[in-house]
Amino acid sequence: MELFKVDFGLTIWMFVAFAILLFILWKFAWPAILKGVDSRADLIDKGVEYAQNAKIRLDNAQQEARQYVADARHQQADIIAEANKMKTQIIEEAREEAKKEAQKVLDNAKLSIEQSRKEAEKSLRDEVSRYALAIAGQVTREQLKDAEAQKRLVNSLLDEIEKNN
Repeated sequence: MELFKVDFGLTIWMFVAFAILLFILWKFAWPAILKGVDSRADLIDKGVEYAQNAKIRLDNAQQEARQYVADARHQQADIIAEANKMKTQIIEEAREEAKKEAQKVLDNAKLSIEQSRKEAEKSLRDEVSRYALAIAGQVTREQLKDAEAQKRLVNSLLDEIEKNN
């Protein structure tokens, strides 16, 4: 049981060695350890600050991205509205052009029909005139065989001419 016996000489030397070691550590190691801990704390503080700045920049970038998307959607809506307006305008112009073209065709058809009608009337008049002259020629030949009938016909025609003038 010698291990459990207290030897005062050994204990004092142990305290002296401990005090010297404590003094050396306090004088040389402790400042180095504190310097390392302080630099580590500064590094951690800088890292936290950098992370906060990065988070702020990320939030700003996300906000800008949302704004760009909103602007793009607004521009898209404007472009679609403009395209629809142009489509309506083009359709309306095509309708107007088609109406004008249809009116031209209708006017040409009316003109053609009117010309055909006039030609048909003229043709009919010519036909009727020929038949009338042929009939009149036959009737007058019959009636004009007699000299007295010729005088009556000439006198009646002269009377009609005088009445018309």
